[in-house]
Amino acid sequence: MEALGTTSIFNRSRLTLALCVGALMGCTSTSEETSQTTSAMSGIAMADQVCAQCHGLTGESFSPTFPKLAGQQKEYLKLQLADFKDHARSDKAGTQYMWGFNHLTQTQIAELADYFSSQSPMKADADTPDARGELIFRQGLPEAGVAQCSSCHGAGGQGGGQIPRVAGQHAAYVSRQIKVLQQTELRPRDALMKKNHSLSEADAESVAHYMATLGAKK
Repeated sequence: MEALGTTSIFNRSRLTLALCVGALMGCTSTSEETSQTTSAMSGIAMADQVCAQCHGLTGESFSPTFPKLAGQQKEYLKLQLADFKDHARSDKAGTQYMWGFNHLTQTQIAELADYFSSQSPMKADADTPDARGELIFRQGLPEAGVAQCSSCHGAGGQGGGQIPRVAGQHAAYVSRQIKVLQQTELRPRDALMKKNHSLSEADAESVAHYMATLGAKK
């Protein structure tokens, strides 16, 4: 029985590695076998064996390279997964890590969105709030044509529906996404947001740091 258990663990580890390598290499390098394997998986199995490698089992990722998904808005997750499936997002991180998921089914997308949105909301950093960032988040920069972030993302950064939760998100990730949003062609679905992201690099970092302090503390 011990030998069988060891073999089972080894086989699962080998499968997980194959899935991750296939996903990280992108759709042009994903093998047909890997696509067939993941296509047959439930969303829960994918969250456990694939998504968790980067985003954490409950979506509370540790690396700012990968966004936290814990408690993210369900509709937002569905839209983003659909965009990755259809290669509608062409930002660098999206093409590097997510284009291999072009075989996702609608059922898997729905199950993944259900799973991560039902987790406890992403935990906030305990850093001191950024005063400049709070000003931008709550009042915007009228002279620069930048609306307050809270008008869409909510007073607590919780988001709603197709608007993402930003409370507790990695500051480095948010500041990178603001830069991406300033280039409409990389995320066409978010073209309407471009006018509200004409922030300087320093202001983008400030508001990102403030958002990271919102929500429940670690």
